[in-house]
Amino acid sequence: MTTWSDTALILLVLTDFSLLGSTRLGACIRFVAFQGVLLGVLTLTAHEEMLSLRSVTLAIISSGLKGAAFPWLLLRALQAANVRREIEPFVGYNLSLAIGTVALLASLWLSSRLPLPSPLVSPLLVPVALFTSFTGLFLIIARKKALTQVVGYLVMENGIYAFGVGTVPDTPLLVELGVLLDVFVAVFVMGIAVFHISRQFDHIDTDQLAVLKD
Repeated sequence: MTTWSDTALILLVLTDFSLLGSTRLGACIRFVAFQGVLLGVLTLTAHEEMLSLRSVTLAIISSGLKGAAFPWLLLRALQAANVRREIEPFVGYNLSLAIGTVALLASLWLSSRLPLPSPLVSPLLVPVALFTSFTGLFLIIARKKALTQVVGYLVMENGIYAFGVGTVPDTPLLVELGVLLDVFVAVFVMGIAVFHISRQFDHIDTDQLAVLKD
């Protein structure tokens, strides 16, 4: 267990709650960017006793993509869509924070029941990874804006990444880079989709796409 890893994990939880309670799309994108930087720190500190070129390379690439490239693509899509806030989500923000608190407690309970490899970098790793994945899934379901749902997809992937980095230190570098490339392509395609949705419908509310049936 390291102080840096624990600090990164606690900050991940705080950014998750910030995402659940924020109406500003730009702020949500910046929170996701900060999560990308935190995951880079976690990659370096998770197994610092056997720090290798692989770990450093993965930390740099993941931080570059998650902390800079993806947010840049999303900010460009946000600028093109000319929207600033998620006004009327399916689930309100106060209720979202309450559900998030319950989800965090459920993640702590579930992690105490799962058979896990030992030693882990921190006892907080698994509950934080589960909670981050839940936060991403919740954003996809509970928000209307297509851009917020893309943010939710990234947050969910951040939770999976944190779990993998902390529990499976011997995953081949090429496999991890392949996953990051897949996420990059997905965000790129979704950014294009958001742009075209905003151009065709003058908004990016996914619930309004039902008119395509007519």
